[in-house]
Amino acid sequence: MRTRAFGLRTRLVLAFLLVAAVSAGTTAALTYREARNALLKTAQDTAVSSFRDEVQQTGWTLPVQKEGLEELLREIARKGKPRPWVVFAEYGTLRASSGENPVSTVITPELRRAARGHPQGSFQRVVKDGVPYLTIAMPTVFKTGPRGVLPSGIVLYAVMRMSDEQTNVDALLTAARDGALPGLAVALIPGLIAARSVLRPVRELRKAAQGMGSGRLDTRIPVRGSDELADLARTFNQSAAQLERSVHELREAEARARRFASDVSHELRTPLAGMLAVTEVLDEDAGRLDPDTARAVRLVSAETGKLAVLVEDLMEISRFDARAAELHADDIDVAEAIRKTLHNRHWTDDRVRTELADGIRARLDPRRFDVVIANLVGNALRHGRAPVTVRLRTEARSSGPAALIIEVLDSGPGIRPEVLPHIFDRFYKADAARTRSAGSGLGLAITLENVRLHGGTIHAGNLPAGGAVFTVDIPQRTQEADG
Repeated sequence: MRTRAFGLRTRLVLAFLLVAAVSAGTTAALTYREARNALLKTAQDTAVSSFRDEVQQTGWTLPVQKEGLEELLREIARKGKPRPWVVFAEYGTLRASSGENPVSTVITPELRRAARGHPQGSFQRVVKDGVPYLTIAMPTVFKTGPRGVLPSGIVLYAVMRMSDEQTNVDALLTAARDGALPGLAVALIPGLIAARSVLRPVRELRKAAQGMGSGRLDTRIPVRGSDELADLARTFNQSAAQLERSVHELREAEARARRFASDVSHELRTPLAGMLAVTEVLDEDAGRLDPDTARAVRLVSAETGKLAVLVEDLMEISRFDARAAELHADDIDVAEAIRKTLHNRHWTDDRVRTELADGIRARLDPRRFDVVIANLVGNALRHGRAPVTVRLRTEARSSGPAALIIEVLDSGPGIRPEVLPHIFDRFYKADAARTRSAGSGLGLAITLENVRLHGGTIHAGNLPAGGAVFTVDIPQRTQEADG
């Protein structure tokens, strides 16, 4: 099957990859979030719990001195879990730290307000200069007795770097990302397999449709499985079987109709020959008969002649339908052949004019070419208006032999637009009310078949100034070219 940039295979694979990417991305994001929260929560809970215990176990006495406070802060900082803290204290205007670099800038105003409103303390994760920190605020109390306590006004802050946790979180993110990409690559394989399994019935359906289009009505699709595609294959096979039966019945009916027309025509030829002989004798004696009898004799003679023409046309159509029509081509002078046709029909007066280029020779069947010219000119005289013009010329083609162009033009009103598509149909008449017109409705159909037998085409149209024009285009093969 021809590859398309955005064909069904591509769309199926892309859809499969999209689903795989969304699934992998969602799974990775959820896993990353849960693992990150677990890592941070573990470190956070450990640090908050340890700092609260250390603060609660520390006894505070008045007055508070900065030197003693710093020593106490260093003692608390050394016990930091899960890693060392930097402890910072605020007592009114007094500020003290555990002796390391002050990190008071990490403590936010929100945390200070939360510390004053929560006796059990509060915490916050902040990022300062790209470094993550856990900050804990814990207010302290004075012991007034075995069970009594009073707020001391001292707030301790513990600051712990969370670089290790951040490193672990980054490692989780990298692992999730690096794991998703190979997963997509692996998902491509089942995507291709799935696309192939889906497209196989589609390809078979396309081939079967092409086979039926070319006339192989016995084409069927193998049915595999019980899914929707299998149902489609069964439906196609049922439709194809029904179509095959219908076409077979139509072909049989058409063959019977052709045999009937052919048999009737054959059977009518002999009695018609006798009738034509009798009508010729009656025509000769019609002048000696009374007027009414003479009119009847001439009417019978005319209708018998029409019937004879109709039978001959039916015989000719039957030969075309049966593929029995043969072409007996000979090298002829085309202009001379046209003049001979017009002379034999007595169309040599002003009703028919000719514009024939002399010296044009082609391999044509003289009898069939005579029928083509006679039918076209006769049709123009009956349904158009004199004068009728017959033109002959040749036209060079970029590939293949030159074309023999014959045009038959009349001076009538032209062909109505709704009639043009049916002008070469059998038994078609432009005026449905004139069912008993002079023609049988087969002349143009026979002309079309004779032109096709020569390998040519015929077209009907109208001239800009009025009048119909029939154009015959036949390849100009000559005896020398064939040799």
